[in-house]
Amino acid sequence: MASSLRALLVEDTAVQRMVVSAMLRNQFHCETTLAKNGKEAVDMFLEGNTFDIVFCDRDMPIMTGPEAVVKIRAMGATDVKIVGLSDDDNAMEAFISAGADDFVPKPVRPETVGPMIQEVINKKLEQLAALA
Repeated sequence: MASSLRALLVEDTAVQRMVVSAMLRNQFHCETTLAKNGKEAVDMFLEGNTFDIVFCDRDMPIMTGPEAVVKIRAMGATDVKIVGLSDDDNAMEAFISAGADDFVPKPVRPETVGPMIQEVINKKLEQLAALA
């Protein structure tokens, strides 16, 4: 059986971190790492951490989600799927233009996130099959 997906949740609101991380762990069996702002997320990538999928809030102190996406992509992290999160419908354009792959409006729902996680799992399985 393949190892669980490595997910990074970048969210400054404690309740949102708790709810979304519990969903990622319990419903989708993701190994979930938390960051409270974009700078923490960028620092994790600078330290050499790798993730299969990143869920990133837009409005956070120190560094916004779109700013973090630009920096993460500039580091060469092109294989990771990055999903922007916001309760503002206008945030989608900011995330996509920054280099995010997708956008999910808040509140984050399992039926929205599930297909994205499945897509990443399928990609990992295809890569493993190609190596076999």
